[in-house]
Amino acid sequence: MSEVNSILSKVNIVLVGTTHPGNIGATARAIKNMGITNLYLVSPKDFPHETAYYRAKAANDILDSAIIFSSLEGAIEGSSMVVGTSARNRKVPWPLKTPRESSHEIISLIKSADSKVSVVFGREDRGLTNEELSLCSHHVFIPTDPDYSSLNISQAVQVMAYELRMTLLEHLEENLSQEWDVPLAETQELTNLINHFDQIMKEVDFYDQENPRQLLTRVKRFFRRSGIDRMESNIFRGLFSAIQKKLKQ
Repeated sequence: MSEVNSILSKVNIVLVGTTHPGNIGATARAIKNMGITNLYLVSPKDFPHETAYYRAKAANDILDSAIIFSSLEGAIEGSSMVVGTSARNRKVPWPLKTPRESSHEIISLIKSADSKVSVVFGREDRGLTNEELSLCSHHVFIPTDPDYSSLNISQAVQVMAYELRMTLLEHLEENLSQEWDVPLAETQELTNLINHFDQIMKEVDFYDQENPRQLLTRVKRFFRRSGIDRMESNIFRGLFSAIQKKLKQ
């Protein structure tokens, strides 16, 4: 395996709730062109299907090895960064990047910390839900022509996969890698950290649980965009446990 493909093997392309099997096949073809091989499917409507294999052309091996999950949480488990594609404005803004900006962050992370990254694409008709988007470190928006901004899901995947490959080639040429001493916290570790912090806030009556407004969303945004490593996560968890112990005295 080449160094390029070895690094790209850390990227998981995740499709959520895809309804047309042809889009799954076209996506397999798109990512194989760019050297990405990991395809994760969350609750696809119709897969496996002959239409998917027809559209995949010579990328049938990608479909054969595709993994099906019942939830997005399962698909992104083990990832240190989760990138969600979104064309919607949110009430609480989330870090928003172009595919090129996002690709630089993804490749830098993989090279420096040997971490896995999930790039998530939503349903053809309505994209990702707010809850699904809240699991992401940042969001990616493809700046299409506002007069006609409709992209097929496989086209969106192709754009992102191309930027990832080109960014990686640039990094290898410029030797921009920087070693990090501790692996970044994975998605589940961040979820546990957020839940622990929420427990503390509840125990000190920090907010009205009947009307939390956007507080929890902002807390999730803060921790998921922070890029903290496992040791830093453990430090926070230890601090939270010490606070809880003190409160019980």
